[in-house]
Amino acid sequence: MPIIRTRRVASRRLFIAIAALAASAPLMAPISASAQAAYPSRPIRLVVPFPPGGGTDMIARTVAQKLTETLKWTIVIDNRPGAGGNLGVDQVAKAPADGYTLVMGQTSNLAINPTLYSKLPYDPLKDLTPVVLVSNSPIVFAVPEASPYKNFADVVAASKAKAGQVTLGYSGNGTVAHLSSEIAEKAAGIKLQHVPYKGAAQALTDLVSGQIDIYASSVPTLLGQIRNKKIRALAVTGTKRSEQLPDTPTLIEAGYKNSAAVSWFGILAPAGTPAEIVRTLNVEINKVLQNPDSAAKLKSDGGDVMGGTTDAFAALLKADITRWGKIVKESGATID
Repeated sequence: MPIIRTRRVASRRLFIAIAALAASAPLMAPISASAQAAYPSRPIRLVVPFPPGGGTDMIARTVAQKLTETLKWTIVIDNRPGAGGNLGVDQVAKAPADGYTLVMGQTSNLAINPTLYSKLPYDPLKDLTPVVLVSNSPIVFAVPEASPYKNFADVVAASKAKAGQVTLGYSGNGTVAHLSSEIAEKAAGIKLQHVPYKGAAQALTDLVSGQIDIYASSVPTLLGQIRNKKIRALAVTGTKRSEQLPDTPTLIEAGYKNSAAVSWFGILAPAGTPAEIVRTLNVEINKVLQNPDSAAKLKSDGGDVMGGTTDAFAALLKADITRWGKIVKESGATID
């Protein structure tokens, strides 16, 4: 009989414990929600897969600064250059999917490199989650201030008169600048002598001194030297004129059809990042892009402000991987 009594007491205690747990469940839900709403509770690392001072870096710092000012978030910019941007992107693709490691990716490393590199260490569509499209920029063709070329038609004429002697510089094989140049050459029916550089710094030095005839890069990268009258812009590759270079015609305006190409910049997180965190980032970064101060800064640096939903960015990424992949194959460019 004592054994039976003990079992009855234990059963009653178990019933009371279960009932208490059930009663407390509604109270636990707000605590959980509150914990999720606390994001971010520590610094966020925003990886820039290129050196400091370039277009991608400037855009990342503008967004990070405004998030810090308005939300008091701590955003740490982490420049991780190497392998055409692959090094930094790969680090984020393999980082914990907790919202505390992000990357400022762009067309080259996300839409071009999957075809350009025979062995890419990440898959942009499987290993990353698009958060928000931040900005885009056409490629601009620029010449030294003293250059005899006053427009792109002059370049075309010189190239046809001196086949293979007009030099064109850009930063890296297989970049947007390189492939946009291939598109422009095809549209104009010319072939320039390509001079790939490892970065913009040496290329701009050579351009200003006349060591190369033309340089192709994004508007943010060249805008400072254009404003300082060190170099002149001949044409841009967008479907419309750049707001920062309103007097510079597009290649389409100059009569070269099928020459449009832009480089975009956007923030992504590791695949599997909680949807609520992705939504929070999307909403807050969109607010930054709509803020007059940060929008003006992005425009002054040479970019067009974008923004939008995560789904729209994901659709753009998927479409551009196909589009640029075809262009890479046609160009014959490849990196092992």
